[in-house]
Amino acid sequence: MKLTVVIPVYNEARTIRELVRQVQAVDVDKEIIVVDDGSTDGTRDLLKEMDGRDGIRVFLQPVNQGKGAAVALGFQKAAGDVVVVQDADLEYDPRELPKLLRPIEEGHADVVYGSRFLGGGERRVLYFWHTVGNRMLTLASNMFTNLNLTDMETCYKMFRREVIQSISIESRRFGIEPEITAKVARRGYRIYEVPISYYGRTYEEGKKIGWKDGFSALATIVRHGVRETEDATNVGHVTLARMAKLEPYNRWIVDRFRGAIGRRVLEIGAGFGNLTRHIAQDGDEGRELVVASDLDPVAVEYLKGVFREDPRVRVASYEFPLAPPVRAQLQAMEIDTIVCCNVLEHIEQDQATLADMHALLKPGGRLALLVPALQRIYGTLDEHLLHFRRYEKPDLEAKLKNAGFSIEDCRFVNRPGVFGWWLNGRVLKRKVLPRGQLRAFSLVLPLLRREEKSPPAYGLSLLAIARRD
Repeated sequence: MKLTVVIPVYNEARTIRELVRQVQAVDVDKEIIVVDDGSTDGTRDLLKEMDGRDGIRVFLQPVNQGKGAAVALGFQKAAGDVVVVQDADLEYDPRELPKLLRPIEEGHADVVYGSRFLGGGERRVLYFWHTVGNRMLTLASNMFTNLNLTDMETCYKMFRREVIQSISIESRRFGIEPEITAKVARRGYRIYEVPISYYGRTYEEGKKIGWKDGFSALATIVRHGVRETEDATNVGHVTLARMAKLEPYNRWIVDRFRGAIGRRVLEIGAGFGNLTRHIAQDGDEGRELVVASDLDPVAVEYLKGVFREDPRVRVASYEFPLAPPVRAQLQAMEIDTIVCCNVLEHIEQDQATLADMHALLKPGGRLALLVPALQRIYGTLDEHLLHFRRYEKPDLEAKLKNAGFSIEDCRFVNRPGVFGWWLNGRVLKRKVLPRGQLRAFSLVLPLLRREEKSPPAYGLSLLAIARRD
């Protein structure tokens, strides 16, 4: 594996040359990315000399923005399979990087923390109250994340590149440590700790972190601990997180088309896996393969964390309409079922996408399609979810037939949800459905069950089962 070492730098003219030399001496395939955060002590001049030599890439921030901003830029530029943060102050020994890399190389971990408190390495004796503060912050972080880390504030954090590049870094200063910890914990990644040495320095020697950063870190822990999702401004993620709590409803939806699910399934737009876990449940014949696909890199990484122990579930990312090589790759999988729930309305070229789905299926294979219904209730909820449209039943049936499908069933579902969607999207102009209303919606499940025998004349969604003859 190739390792990218990200080195954030601010006024480290005394140590940067030696630190880079030590990193270069580590016997692993690597690249070095140095991000200077507006140094004023001559560090930038030294880095300009190093740039482009011996695998070193240097990026200069125009002004001082904080460690978080520097590290975030380094993550974006990383090209290695694995990424690690390395401070420039010589407090951490680069010779221990192979030790951190080993759990990822062996396939045990997605994230590895180097702990200064596990024992097994040299550690300089320094400030008592710093240790107390570190322990308290780690404890607080663990309480919100349900992890049992011993050193949340460690600089040495190593990630698979896909993990860290799919995370949006918000903290500009030292709050980056609890923020990253909260986000990797939320996704369920496999996190390991390994003992490391620590050669701390005093304030006289250049240490920068202070008590204000401790309070800022505590605020970051609480802020990310109480969030529903990583990005509270992402309406799609918030909606998926809230819908994940409606397990009886998710199960009810999948049960509506469970009889059409075969042994080799492609789910388009799997999101956070709210339906995937029910689709993957064995039917009478059992599932051989479930391909859970999504375009959102956050969703893809979340799915990898959730289903890493299920060998039948493969996580992927496909953009529709498909490019010919991707279409050929999927056809080789011999997919007999496509599940596409609340996705087609996000795709502008929906007719071409339906034609792609038809081409992917084996003869006799089925498409289970769920789309939002009734264009007349299109409102702000749809706008913020980036819906191009809601569907009328004749329009959906025509598009399925034009794509080459035979329609086995096409019906409205979820009549009770129509009023709530109209009220919130057309009258109250909300961006996202309120949590309280969604919790209350679980009480109407008995009404939904009545729809199984007597399909309603209208509903919030349209469910179609279509077959490739």
